[in-house]
This record gives sequence, C-alpha cells and structure tokens, in this order.
Amino acid sequence: MSGSKELTLKESLSFWGEIGKNISAYEKFKVLSVTGGIPRYLEEVRPDLSAEENLKQLCFTKEGFLFNEFDQIFSDIFITRSKFYRKVVLSLKDRNLEPLELCKSIKAPQNDTTSDYLDELVQAGFLARDYSWHLKTGEFSKLSHYRIKDNYLRFYLKYIYPNQHQILSGAFQESSLSMLPNWEGIMGLQFKNLILNNRKNIWKLLSVSPDEIIWNNPYFQRKTNQQEGCQIDYLIQTKFNTLYVCEIKFSKHPIKKEVVSEMEKKLKNLKLPRHVSYRPVLIHVNGVHEEVIESGYFSNIIDFNEFLEAY
Repeated sequence: MSGSKELTLKESLSFWGEIGKNISAYEKFKVLSVTGGIPRYLEEVRPDLSAEENLKQLCFTKEGFLFNEFDQIFSDIFITRSKFYRKVVLSLKDRNLEPLELCKSIKAPQNDTTSDYLDELVQAGFLARDYSWHLKTGEFSKLSHYRIKDNYLRFYLKYIYPNQHQILSGAFQESSLSMLPNWEGIMGLQFKNLILNNRKNIWKLLSVSPDEIIWNNPYFQRKTNQQEGCQIDYLIQTKFNTLYVCEIKFSKHPIKKEVVSEMEKKLKNLKLPRHVSYRPVLIHVNGVHEEVIESGYFSNIIDFNEFLEAY
C-alpha cells in the first residue's frame, strides 16, 4: 500500500527483534494479518505490546498510523480516479468476484477502460486477479476472480472505515478487537491472503520445485448441468500429474475432524482427470486436534510457525 516492496514473512520477523522468540506464531499472525510484510507498517509495531494493543494503537486511535494511511494513499496515488477505486475495493471487501459480477456491483460497463482501471489496481498491489485453468490439459481458462490482495486495505474497509466517528471519539480504547462483527470470518480471509502472498513457502515445505509447477492459484469451477461448483483455497498442478489441494484454515481453536469431510466434499465436486493423483494439504495457524492427525487424511499438515520460517 505504501509503495514499499513487501518483505517475506521470514524477513518480517526481524521487526520483533530478540523478543520475537517468546511470541507465538498466532500473535505474530494477528499483526501480519493487517500489516502484511510492508516495512513502513512493521516499523510502527512495538514488540513490547501485545498484538491486540498494537492494532488498537495503529488502527483504532485518531493518531494511529494505519487509521490515517488509507486516505493518504488514495489521495496521493489515485487522485483522478479515487471514487472509482473506492467503489471497487468496497465491493470486494467481503468476497471475491468474477469480472462481470464486479462490474455489475460498481455499475460500470465491462469494457477496455474498466479493465485498464482494474489492471492499475492489480499492478499497484491492491488487488489480485486469480485465473483458473483446465486440469485435464493444463491450459489457461478465461474464468477469473478479483480479490483484495493487500491485507491492510481489507482490514481498513471492514473495520476502520465504518467506525471512523467512534474511533475519533475514543470509543474503541477499551474494546476487545474480537468483539468486532465477523472477526473470525475476516481473519480467515486475511490468513488466506497472507498465505497466498507468500506461496513460495508452501512450495518449499512440500518440496515442490518451481520448475515442476504448471499452474498454481486459488481454483474454482462453475456449477453446470454436468458438474458441481467448487472452490479450492490454493491448488498446485505439477508436470508429473500431481495436484496439491490446499485447505487454508483459520480458527481461534485447534481444528477438528470436520475439516476432513469438508475437504472430501470439495474433492468430490472437483472434476479431476483420471490421469492425475492428488494430495490434500492443510495449512493452519492455531493447531489441529489429534483426530485430524490420526485420520492420516492429509499428506501434509503445515503449521503457520513452520510457514513463517520457510524461504
């Protein structure tokens, strides 16, 4: 957002200094879920304060750096089209949208001009456009979703922007952030974004070489008369006809065995070619129950702590 190149998660850990070894991966995640790896934002983090206290001071006080950052960026960088861009990002704050859905949401024509404006947001790092592909042939598909890529941007739109007046009045000083509406749901989106923005860490932890990968992205297929709809958080297809089907799961508590049936349902709906093998992968931040491990269902279970240290 600030124009700085985003650091890797491993590089971001240096901002906690020596005290970082005493801080849990979950607490680091809460800070990184809002700041991402933007150095300017991480410079404002105080390692001696809890994640919640840091976020309160940065986002929910009138002097907070991240309380004021949004208007600064949209005024300085996109002044000529700021109203259009605001409509776009507000439409995407709760969900990903296909191009036509997004155009309808913002009441804009689906033409080259709109496409160019959206590409500017992608190039600036605010949005990502995730394309799907054909599993049978490995060829490009026209299906795509736009999503907010910048974690601070979504957090601002979801929690800071609607509460500006209360923040200016000091109403959030004594509040717990977990009391904010749909907190766990938004943290789930932030977690997925953080993982996707650092997907090379997954490759390393799965021992998949970049030159083996044909495609990797969030994956989705539309519902038709011949197939069910399906969305996969992150899918890797290799030239060895192997699919790594990744479930990126945020929970405040250890994940229970229901995650297995959820993944089984997705894979049942996924139109898999006969010649491919697949390996289910679970990526989590707050632990898993023994019953998940004992099921032997997932070929890899990746803890966020491992993820932070990769690459």
